[in-house]
Amino acid sequence: MAETLYRAKAAGVSWPFPENLDDQQLEIRLYPAAPSPTSPPRAMPDWATLHQELTRKGVTLALLWQEYKAQHPDGYQYSRFCDLYGTWRATLDRCLRQEHRAGEKLFVDYAGQTVPVQDRQTGELRPAQIFVAVWGASNYTYAEATWTQTLPDWIGAHTRAFAFFEGVPQIVVPDNLRSGVTKACRYEPELNPAAMSPS
Repeated sequence: MAETLYRAKAAGVSWPFPENLDDQQLEIRLYPAAPSPTSPPRAMPDWATLHQELTRKGVTLALLWQEYKAQHPDGYQYSRFCDLYGTWRATLDRCLRQEHRAGEKLFVDYAGQTVPVQDRQTGELRPAQIFVAVWGASNYTYAEATWTQTLPDWIGAHTRAFAFFEGVPQIVVPDNLRSGVTKACRYEPELNPAAMSPS
């Protein structure tokens, strides 16, 4: 009752009601519709596309946010953008966690980015490839730079990795590197026998 009296006072309605004020008009005056938002809703990023972009070399969430803000100046600020992306990502199907036994698998590949190496005498810059070998169970890692990803450098890097680890794994698991995989296939890749021999 008190709320109704307050609304009547705020609307300038008092007893007796004017004769031309019917029930519908009275309700509108006492309970007006909520005002529409003054600003349109913020543009929501395409999270699936953004998620895919993050798999590309050198792409970060901060960079994608800057591109988003350039297109939508009134869009979300960086912290809210990251929160929304994290919420969306949490809805994705989880990957199956692999269990690794100690000494079983050594994962090998070249890192995607090269490292510039400068010649001390000439000042010439030359890109070096980064070979990485990681044990599945412990994540114990060996890395070295080679000039190329050709078979001699690939085999040499393995030899030095095995010497560093003072042992060899039961299984060497390469990615689809050209030196290690002769024919790429999702189910039965054809491996280079020379590259895969631990001896």
